[in-house]
Amino acid sequence: MAQAGKGRLNYRCPSCFMRDLDIDMFYDADKGEYYCIRCQYTGREEDVLKKNDLARFRYRCLTRRFAMDEFEQF
Repeated sequence: MAQAGKGRLNYRCPSCFMRDLDIDMFYDADKGEYYCIRCQYTGREEDVLKKNDLARFRYRCLTRRFAMDEFEQF
């Protein structure tokens, strides 16, 4: 999620990440905001982190394989 030791961190765009696109955001020091060049999303660091945590919550079991006996029988 971050660059290898170069200045400020680069975060994934939460809007693009929800659509399975891995796009890094750029930082505008004048406004103190991160922005995406693909979808025009802008936000402060706290907002970006909160929305990226929401994406992690939604896809937390993406790589886990479930067996049918783990689910309740209807």
